[in-house]
Amino acid sequence: MKSLLRNKEIFVKTRTAVPGPGKYRELIKGCMAAMEDGRPADTQGQALWDAILDGEDTDRVILSNPHFWGSQRMALSDNQLYPHAEQRVSYLKQLFAQDDLHLHLSLRSPVGFVPALLENANHQRKRELRRDNDPIHIHWSELLLRLRRNFPEIPITVWCYEDLPMIWAQVIRHMGGIEPGARINGGMDLLSAIMSKEGMQRLRAYMHQHQELNEEQKQRVTLAFLDKYALDDEVEEELDMPDWTDSIIEEASDAYDRDLELIDQLDGVTLIST
Repeated sequence: MKSLLRNKEIFVKTRTAVPGPGKYRELIKGCMAAMEDGRPADTQGQALWDAILDGEDTDRVILSNPHFWGSQRMALSDNQLYPHAEQRVSYLKQLFAQDDLHLHLSLRSPVGFVPALLENANHQRKRELRRDNDPIHIHWSELLLRLRRNFPEIPITVWCYEDLPMIWAQVIRHMGGIEPGARINGGMDLLSAIMSKEGMQRLRAYMHQHQELNEEQKQRVTLAFLDKYALDDEVEEELDMPDWTDSIIEEASDAYDRDLELIDQLDGVTLIST
């Protein structure tokens, strides 16, 4: 959200608004809760936009919420990712019935995704997740195929969490309707978390001196700098999953790679990758 908000002035050129999350997260959550109880939403359509945009005139709006499809507890059940996603998207379609929706979401290897879900879970939830879910059989393609079947008119853009520091600038441009290669703010925000200060200074200086590079060339340069200046503690994940053997982790990682190959071929789904 910080990176997106840093580009508010640039987004104006494509008539894209980035309202602060405080203007809509609780509002939309309340509307969805009412609909889930069988009651009409208190606010929808133009009235909802008036509340979110506060009079701002725009053609595109970026709304972000890690819990649009439910709480962290509702993110995984019996190897199925976001089992309530279809219901939640149907609520969004009703709330914004006159608008064109476009879904954007980050994918993550189950090897990293499941431990992240366990970070703040209680002991019972941890036991349930470990017992009922196998990282080898958790597939993002299953979720995307469900969404495509139920909402074929809604385009979906995805990217890999693992690639995000490398492609963050592309993701920002895609969400904001900005031309590839156009100047934006914060395209290296995520890189600075995994690269040393010296490495970032040298990388920024190199990029400034070689502004003619295209996205593919920039990625190759960035990978070269990461190879030399990456912060090991930030790029290596510690997995606290005693039930997972090395072979399970390797097999799950291979399954994720195969899943991404399938996702890259799905109609209506755009995969932003390195």
